[in-house]
Amino acid sequence: MAARYSSLVRTARLLTGSPARAEDLAQEALLRTYRAWRRIGREEAAEAYTRTTMVRLLMRDRRRRWSLEVPAGRLPDVPEPGHDDQVATRVAVREVLRTLPAGQRAVLVLRYYHQLSEREIAKALGCSPGTVKSRTARALAALRTRGFLVAVPELDADQERGRADD
Repeated sequence: MAARYSSLVRTARLLTGSPARAEDLAQEALLRTYRAWRRIGREEAAEAYTRTTMVRLLMRDRRRRWSLEVPAGRLPDVPEPGHDDQVATRVAVREVLRTLPAGQRAVLVLRYYHQLSEREIAKALGCSPGTVKSRTARALAALRTRGFLVAVPELDADQERGRADD
């Protein structure tokens, strides 16, 4: 747990959009992983089990319309020395992901952050690979519509052959 905790919290933060909710989600998922340790059986499977548990907990909580504590105020953004482009990119990605529904956000995080296959994502979410594909397509379309992604025009057959020859 100690070796993977920060990675799990980063994933939870991408899923929830909130540092406090991310900590709660990761801790609840780790607790459930600990309780299910006999069923998991292998140490290598523990992180995937925990990640799947986080996604399922998030989806269940969304369906219940459960509201967590809401902070009373927001601290002003004060740039710190050494604040670089990587930090700004992380913040921007979190803000963009926050605009998507939980299911679409979960698919994008698992697909592009964790590099899982459609089949692995479907298993984690408890849905079909077709549902994963449609959620991914909807999420990417929403991000393009909002100007967060640039649409890439389709290549015609001649251009495609030219790229293959390169």
